[in-house]
Amino acid sequence: DGEVHINELKSGNTEMFWNPTSEVRRQRLKRHIVLFEEQTDFESERLWQHVTSAINKGDQHKATQEKFVLEEEQRNAARERKENGTEWKPLLFQHDAATNEWRYKYEDLRPWDPLNDIAQFEKNGILQTMERHLSTRMSNHKMTCINNQVTRHKRSAKDCRRRKASDQPSNHSQNTESSCSTPESVQELSDDDGKYLGFESLCTQCGKEMNHLKEIHSAVLSLQRAQQDIHR
Repeated sequence: DGEVHINELKSGNTEMFWNPTSEVRRQRLKRHIVLFEEQTDFESERLWQHVTSAINKGDQHKATQEKFVLEEEQRNAARERKENGTEWKPLLFQHDAATNEWRYKYEDLRPWDPLNDIAQFEKNGILQTMERHLSTRMSNHKMTCINNQVTRHKRSAKDCRRRKASDQPSNHSQNTESSCSTPESVQELSDDDGKYLGFESLCTQCGKEMNHLKEIHSAVLSLQRAQQDIHR
């Protein structure tokens, strides 16, 4: 937030390195934080609150003491797990044996698509992106499921007519076709039409994506409300 200068010790010259002008301030990203009372015990802000407080007060001795307390608690916890044979399983990170580094499980390295990506947010530690085309993809998948069921329905109708025709004399074939319970053609279906015709419910993937979309919308609405509170 402040100016940064480079001091050349040999010559004594001072050069401006960074100047956060009003224009720069207007362009910077807004910082969104989780309310302190909503953070879990292992959130960095809550976990290191006493160390941070001491640093802000300029009490280096107190900050060092609080840091030692935290590190000692971590060492004791690791010692207890080792003695009990308990394996530590991180929820959000996994070890990369090739680089010997820990990597975030849900990292999204693809470029941001301004035409499709609406917002990126974190929910329960998992980074997620809300996309404009998600609902479209779901609709297409839903129609594919229905079309597949319609195809199976038509095939069943043909098999029904074929069996009826082979069992009855030719002069009864017309009546037999009309007596078959499966309609010969099916128009475009709505959800209610599908239920009326006895189609199976939408596939598991449809249901999961529908629930996922609801969760995304709920999370985005929560973010919007939080932004409004921050602005107020």
